Amino acid sequence: MVRLWLKELRLQRTMTQNEVAEKSGVERAYYTMIELGSRNPSVEVAKNIAHTLGFNWTIFFENQCNKTKQNKGVS
Repeated sequence: MVRLWLKELRLQRTMTQNEVAEKSGVERAYYTMIELGSRNPSVEVAKNIAHTLGFNWTIFFENQCNKTKQNKGVS
């Protein structure tokens, strides 16, 4: 599931994926996978990306928890 909120924050700050990745200490390909939702960041990487873009790092895990709760409610 694409993290549109993450892409929107990056674009609001007029940053490229490469710039965010570089400032966050990760490879651009890995950051791209995180933004596309095909990979979940570790806590350390989530904190680095959040610091770079200026948001609360726990958002990565709140969204993941909400999806898990929704999936458990489906029979």
